[in-house]
Formats: sequence, structure tokens, C-alpha cells
Amino acid sequence: MTQVLEDYGMNNRYPMQQWAEWALDIESIKDELVWLMGKRTIWKAHNESLRGTTITDATAIVHDWLRENYADSMLMGLRRILDGTKGTKSLLKLLEELHDTTASIYFVPDIFLFDMIQARIDTVGGIPVLAVCETPFYGVNGLLKRASDLVLASVILVMIFPVMLGIAAGVKLSSPGPVLFKQRRYGLDGKEIIVYKFRTMTVMEDGATVTQAKPGDRRVTRFGAFLRRLSMDELPQFINVLQGRMSVVGPRPHAISHNEMYRKLIRGYMMRHKVKPGITGWAQVNGFRGETDTLEKMKARIEYDLAYLRNWSLRLDLAIVIKTIFVVLRKENAY
Repeated sequence: MTQVLEDYGMNNRYPMQQWAEWALDIESIKDELVWLMGKRTIWKAHNESLRGTTITDATAIVHDWLRENYADSMLMGLRRILDGTKGTKSLLKLLEELHDTTASIYFVPDIFLFDMIQARIDTVGGIPVLAVCETPFYGVNGLLKRASDLVLASVILVMIFPVMLGIAAGVKLSSPGPVLFKQRRYGLDGKEIIVYKFRTMTVMEDGATVTQAKPGDRRVTRFGAFLRRLSMDELPQFINVLQGRMSVVGPRPHAISHNEMYRKLIRGYMMRHKVKPGITGWAQVNGFRGETDTLEKMKARIEYDLAYLRNWSLRLDLAIVIKTIFVVLRKENAY
């Protein structure tokens, strides 16, 4: 509830503590018709108290209370106003009556059953709109994210360049085939990108069926197994970051065949592609690195990915990078 009041700018009128004392929580607001807030009192018209009343009667009750108590603000839940009424006409009638008061009127959209990601209020052609699923890298945040990616990727590539040369030689000498494995993945907005990895297998799967690596997988070369344990096969992806295809931190990209399968099985799966895929991510540092051999594991990974989108900050990115180092050193779920 506090966040809603902050988003609507209502804490500018009264101290946030006062609003918090008046309001309950966001889950109760969604089922109310209206909350009326005065300087010293608060009144709510609940479903039960107005059950069976017409929209005209309900409007009269609200209008009278507003005038008698000199209420300053009104929070209005749209669902209870529109259910069982003539919809838009009833809403316009209510607003017309309320214009006879000095109360500030706020709508509480009926969107609390949805998983909102980076919800914010904006305007399109001068019309106010509410974004319920948006990238966190909007405006200045996008510039900050890109700048941090360029700095981190550049510094890391300079530091690991000799190591990458040694790995390239090891891959070439240990088994026949190219040094780099290039695979199609989904990137920003679900568009196909090419992701680089040091080749660690004897196969180059990138078709309709891609089998995830398992413990003791015979397709993995001996040198490849060493690279995978330390996630060193992922190092060429810092080049992908400089190219703008990936970020240092973000949801890990999955093979296209896996994307097409899981988008049909997991609600909100494709929302993770509102941002660029990352070399490491919130899911990976929370125990979901490596194979996802069950639907439950993949669902859990996606939940962490979406949580990252909801809570992104540069501080969170830095924390994930630092935590990744310790996860890699512990060799968790790496094979």
C-alpha cells in the first residue's frame, strides 16, 4: 500500500506515516469500492455496506460523506464500481457527482492479480497510461546499464585475454573442431542472437532438439569438462556484451528449442526477454545454475529471472557479479 501511495505522489500532501496508519494493505484495497481520507478520519465503503445499493445511491452516500467530513482525498477501486453496473456510464455519473467536492480522486486499477514488472505511470499522446510490464532499463536506467556493461566487459576482457588465448589453444589441440561454439539464442525482445562459447563438446547442437548437458555426459571432452566446471567456456560472451547482444548480468539465454517448449508450459516465461540475456544472473547465484531437468526447476529459475526484472538496480548487479565468483569457485551444478 505504501508503494501505491508513493507512486501516486500522495505522500507529498501528508507524511507517509499518516497514510500508512490510515491504509491497510494492497490486498484489501482491491476489493473496496472507495477509501475516503480526511484530515482526521478515514471511512471506507466496503462491499457489504453498499451491497444491493444502486450506483446512484452509492454515489449519494459517498458524496454526502465527502462534503460533511471535508475529505481531502479519495481512493477508488474500479472493479467494484463497474461490476454489476452499466460500466462506463456509471463511472462517468459518479465522477460528475464528485466534481461537486474538493476531494482529490485517485483510481486504484484492478490489476493486483497480475504480475506487474516495473509498473509506472506514463503518457502516450497526452493520455495517461499505466505500464504493468516494462523493462527496468527505461530512459536513464538503460544508459546506466549499458555503460556498466561496457566498462565491466572491457576491463574483464583485458584481464583475461591471455587466459582466453590459452583456452583457445587447449580446445584446438584437445579435440577436432572449431574453437568457438556459436549457438542461436533469444535476446532482447525475443529476437534471435548468436552467442559465443568455447567448444566443450564433440557435437554442435543448434537445431530443433538440444539436449542439456548432464553429469558424466559423454559428449563433453576432457578439456571441455575442465572448462565447464569453472564456467570458463562462457568467457567469449564478454565479446557478446561489447557487441550489445548480451549484458554481464541478466537472465541466462536458453537454446531456442527450449524457449519454444517452455513458453508454452510456464506462465510469463517470455517476460524474461524484456531485457538482454546475461552471462550470469540472479537465478544462477541462487542455486539454479546448470541443468534444469524438471519443469519445477525451470519454473523456479524463471521466478528468479522475473524477480530480477522487478528489483533491478546497479547495486543488485554488483552483488550478483561478486556472488558469481564464489558460486563458480564452489563448482556448484557445473558439468
